[in-house]
Amino acid sequence: MLTELRISNFAVIDCLNLEFGGGFHVLTGETGAGKSILIDAIALLVGGRASADQIRSEAEEAVLEAAFSIPADSPASARLRESGLLGPEDTELIIRRVLSRSGRNRIYLNGSLTPLHVVQALAGTLIDIHGQHEQQSLLSGEAQLDALDAFGHLKELRQAYAGHYDRWQAAGRELEEAVRVAAERSAREEFLRFQHQELQEADVKIGEEEALLAERLRLSHSQRLGQLAEEAYEGLYGAEASVLGLLGVVQQRLKELGAIDPEAAHWTALCDNATVQLRELAQVARDYRRGLDHDPDRLAQIEERLDRVQRLKKKYGGSIEAMLAKAEDLAREIDALGQSEAQVAGLREQVAQEQARAAALAMQLSQGRTKAAMKLEDRIKEELASLRMERTRLRIDVAREAGEGALGPTGCDRVAYLFSANEGEPLHPLARVASGGELSRVMLAMKSVLAETDQVPVLIFDEVDAGIGGAVAAVMGKRLRALADYHQVFCITHLAQIASQAGTHFVVEKTVVKKRTVTSAKKLDRAAREEEVARMLGGLAITKAVRQTAAEMIGEAERG
Repeated sequence: MLTELRISNFAVIDCLNLEFGGGFHVLTGETGAGKSILIDAIALLVGGRASADQIRSEAEEAVLEAAFSIPADSPASARLRESGLLGPEDTELIIRRVLSRSGRNRIYLNGSLTPLHVVQALAGTLIDIHGQHEQQSLLSGEAQLDALDAFGHLKELRQAYAGHYDRWQAAGRELEEAVRVAAERSAREEFLRFQHQELQEADVKIGEEEALLAERLRLSHSQRLGQLAEEAYEGLYGAEASVLGLLGVVQQRLKELGAIDPEAAHWTALCDNATVQLRELAQVARDYRRGLDHDPDRLAQIEERLDRVQRLKKKYGGSIEAMLAKAEDLAREIDALGQSEAQVAGLREQVAQEQARAAALAMQLSQGRTKAAMKLEDRIKEELASLRMERTRLRIDVAREAGEGALGPTGCDRVAYLFSANEGEPLHPLARVASGGELSRVMLAMKSVLAETDQVPVLIFDEVDAGIGGAVAAVMGKRLRALADYHQVFCITHLAQIASQAGTHFVVEKTVVKKRTVTSAKKLDRAAREEEVARMLGGLAITKAVRQTAAEMIGEAERG
């Protein structure tokens, strides 16, 4: 529901702030007062085309703002929440649009700068403007199909179809991928098996490279290592003046010293321990020297192995761990490729099953739509006849597609609302042939029939009363009032029969203030309403009888 509208520096409006409630609202006023400017402003707020010419003279910017109360279960609420423009508990949407002479027009949703196309996509879920504007949702083929399905109570069947259609499409995409993989399987499998065999034959182990590097270092320096070990052994034990030989002399001296001075007796034990350790070290040096082997063939083998490990590391991830992980991945992929034929066969069966289910439901949908279209046609024709459009023709054409590609996201049907305003003229799509006034009345008829199922919360009718009067106008006024039980309805009208049916009445006036034309609007109380309806009935000559008639018309409407 539109709850507030603020306009500044727009066309001949200086500053205007209007608040709205639910129900049926009318805007009246003299011809040229600027009633349609308000509708133009609303149209711009939901994505209409803007022009610098709409900015009030001598102003650099025009600012338009609207506040909407959004039901939690409405399509608009769902889209806004998906886009992050409405919080989980929020129910108010504020749209602000700034028109600038510099061309930098901006639009905001709940304070967030938003691309225009996002607002335009949202517009059809917020508001329908019927007249000379582009926000008429029922002119699009998608909306016409949705309206027909809602009228025919086909929503659950359509949802069931959509589920099978989506699964069919998903299975088809999976099948295409599986077929593509299968087509490449031989070459791919051969390549993978080569890589896997290369890694398997290499049989590289964790820690192997470090061990090889250490062994290569010893082999490369075996002569020097033998020399150093030999010298260490000789120095410890083999030479005449070895450490252990000299240590034996020290041992004798310490024994004598301990025999004389008991306090030094334990020194002998320390020397004995040192002797044992040095003998062990001499033995280790001797064994190390004997174990050294200067083997050029072994060194060449190590160099070759290290080179192979390095090449494989570079090729398969940079480390031995990565190589081993790659080998596991290759084994899994080879196994998966081996199963691709069975997968393709299974997917083909799944695709066929889902397509058959979707096709069966699409046929049910099509049959339901055909029946619903006939009933909806009759209902709309009845409404059009009551609106003095009994000579017009309207047909809802449900064309069932056939062959490959017949099934789409909404079934196998193309739905078109065809219209002819004049007897003998062929039927054409509604948007192409109806004038503004005719289109408004057609939309009123359609909205009246679809009132309980149509989810667009705000309806605006401009020029709906063009070319009618008398009893037809009275019927139209009652239709608009009844429509307001399901929607918030706005109507610009010149007819008292329509204005008298409103729950809320605004009058739009044009005045000259300080030599400048200014359009303003105000909400009328009961007395002012009677006076305005009387003006609409009587023109310049507003007699007591005319005022009495206006009061009776308003009273009758209020009594229902």
